[in-house]
Amino acid sequence: MTASAVPRLDLTDDAVSLTRQLVDIESVSRNEQVIADAVETALRALPHLAVTRRGNTVVARTELGRPERVVIAGHLDTVPVNANLPARLDAATGLLHGLGTCDMKGGDAVILRLAATVTEPVHDLTFVLYDCEEIDSEFNGLRLLSESDPDLLIADFAVLMEPSNAMVEAGCQGTLRVDVRTRGERAHSARSWRGVNAIHAAADVLARLNEYVARKPVIDGLEYHEGLNAVAIRGGVAGNVIPDECVVAVNFRFAPDRSEDEALTFVREFFEGYDVTVTDSAPGALPGLDRPAAKAFIEAVGGTVNPKFGWTDVARFTTLGVPAVNYGPGDPILAHKQEEHVEVAQIERCEQQLRRWLQEEKA
Repeated sequence: MTASAVPRLDLTDDAVSLTRQLVDIESVSRNEQVIADAVETALRALPHLAVTRRGNTVVARTELGRPERVVIAGHLDTVPVNANLPARLDAATGLLHGLGTCDMKGGDAVILRLAATVTEPVHDLTFVLYDCEEIDSEFNGLRLLSESDPDLLIADFAVLMEPSNAMVEAGCQGTLRVDVRTRGERAHSARSWRGVNAIHAAADVLARLNEYVARKPVIDGLEYHEGLNAVAIRGGVAGNVIPDECVVAVNFRFAPDRSEDEALTFVREFFEGYDVTVTDSAPGALPGLDRPAAKAFIEAVGGTVNPKFGWTDVARFTTLGVPAVNYGPGDPILAHKQEEHVEVAQIERCEQQLRRWLQEEKA
């Protein structure tokens, strides 16, 4: 792409206007080059930042020699378009509508505003805007960066600007996806008794899921809620053939006091007697609210601390030894919905609170 074709991001605009600019650059996972080009171009124009590009992940760092370093990160990709572009501002309700407004271009806009305007922070800062968070972890830009350039992620604390209603959400659930497979024997459907129907055999798998009772452990005073659910089912050969295989895809969202191995052990025991194959796995992250950096951040931004339901890259920072929290504008319940939107006031509040924290201003 030529320089003239790269969309221009105006980092002098307010964070709400900048959110609109980002939303209007379509960036469904695996299609982030244009938005990454725009972000890189905007950040390279700032003389106080050192900018690194890896694939469609952009990193910008201050090098001020401060005693501590903080990472502030957000992903650039979205789920597929669902008749929800371009962005639309409803001034009457104070809502900005459109794909990615909540998850998480409002947070990305705050990151870019801070990168442009906080030139003398009390901590050295690393801003990371990365690709492919919404799809399988093998493509995740933050994961790839942690493998190719781990030094770029060394920090004392990290803030992941996932939507959290502008409140701190600590830790996150782990996620495990498995295929539970039933087997049978093919036969002509006119002589079905000559075969064994694998789809019928999956009824027991679904019955076990219906009887599942969620565990709700309390960790650091926060109650997490596990979930075990069928998310897809596939099987069948033809309209006149008894199927010899059926696969139920199951997602286990597990509390962060379980390791990935412990989560898998639970799932294998739950589906004892069936063939269970892992298709994806990512660890959770403990809240870590006893860490000094987390305590200082929570004190600075105020408000109630909630558990994070769902997996975020907070877990990735945790595996790197960097305590991290989720903190960003937007209601996570609205993420991935056609009617996705974000409150303008939340974008503004997140920017103000983070700016105060980074400059140690008093409320």
